[in-house]
Amino acid sequence: MKFLDKRTGKTAPRKLRELLAGDRIILGGGAHDALSARIVEQTGYELCVVTGAGVSMCRGYPDVGFVSGEEMVSNARYVAEAVSIPVIVDADNGYGNAMNVMRTVREFERAGVAGLHIEDQVTPKRCGHMAGKQVIPAAEMAGKIRAALDARRDPDFVIIARCDALMVEGLQATLDRGDAYVEAGADMLFIEMRESLEEIQIIARHFRGRALLHWNHSPSGMVPRLSVSEIEAMGFKTACFYVHALMAACKTMREVLTEIRQTGNSLTVWDRMVDFNDFWQIGRLDEVREMEKKYGE
Repeated sequence: MKFLDKRTGKTAPRKLRELLAGDRIILGGGAHDALSARIVEQTGYELCVVTGAGVSMCRGYPDVGFVSGEEMVSNARYVAEAVSIPVIVDADNGYGNAMNVMRTVREFERAGVAGLHIEDQVTPKRCGHMAGKQVIPAAEMAGKIRAALDARRDPDFVIIARCDALMVEGLQATLDRGDAYVEAGADMLFIEMRESLEEIQIIARHFRGRALLHWNHSPSGMVPRLSVSEIEAMGFKTACFYVHALMAACKTMREVLTEIRQTGNSLTVWDRMVDFNDFWQIGRLDEVREMEKKYGE
């Protein structure tokens, strides 16, 4: 099923394809639910990226593979419905083998997102910036990519191959895996980086002109804190800030709740809160009121 934006007549995957075909880098704002996705759109981002780690944490779990595909699809459906910008979702390792990946792609397509990324980790997986990761054989991952491409009903739906091998197998194996994933037909390549800027530059040069590169601007401390202009200069097509907003929200929530508990009132925390009416407008209350007038008796 294709979901058309009535204003543009375009599907979400078509919007994403057009962004990726442009001559500049695309910034992706990170969301973990529909509320944060609305804020991503309202602050001017052209792309929303759904953080698997954030979705997991919002269910009370660390990002170690506890959240199911069904939960991620359900969450993605709310996110895609909340915004008009294209949405890319973290689909972990596809939730199984190549056959499972086919169902994963079709479910996310039905949810209305523009694309997803699947990583080459074993099951259970873990956050790309945790120690102790393990990866499946490159040939198995290439098969998953081919299955994902065959499964999609909309040829515009974007399949991103994520490689987690750099911390596990080193640079050369990562380059070889990336080559294999591009050869398998991945629309975009997402390599989880580590501290070495030299390695990042080698990877960028190796794939420049041959594959679109997706950058995770991780706040883990394991990736250099590069500016968007620096990332663009190396040839990356996207620069995505997956979990920054959620981590900032966690800090503010902890501080506000601690202060209220200690002082016995909320008088000193109001400057750290959005206005009550602003809060409703994130949910587009004005639009709801207009619909009430249009369709009400």
